[in-house]
Amino acid sequence: MLKWPMYDLPFEPTLLYWLGGVSVFDREETLGEALRVYNPNDSSDREKIIRKFILARLEHLPYRHRFLMFKILEDALAQLNFDFSKQFESDYETNTSMAWDETEIDDHRGFFEDIYKLAGEKWKSDLQKASFEDRSKW
Repeated sequence: MLKWPMYDLPFEPTLLYWLGGVSVFDREETLGEALRVYNPNDSSDREKIIRKFILARLEHLPYRHRFLMFKILEDALAQLNFDFSKQFESDYETNTSMAWDETEIDDHRGFFEDIYKLAGEKWKSDLQKASFEDRSKW
């Protein structure tokens, strides 16, 4: 079983992990302010958000972990009726607060499709490497 880097805990990512870079809980005055200058509905700004805050935050993950993250996203995108807006909902009981809530994003699926596209480009060699391995041996 694949474990978290530096922890002896199973690595079981969820779709919400993708938005960790734009989760501003207890960081509204720092990260929140840095993110609020961007418009998540503008394609140019969205690309900057994804590259600078989402993908950069995941750079420390080894290639196998990135592969599993990518697969979680791919599986969600394959479901035509998947409700991506729920990923942007704040939940203060679980310390989750997004820079933009679900009402501020015009195209929730499009946001995740852009993450998928940019992650696929940036991680292309890592994703290919992991795809050739036997996942049961991780």
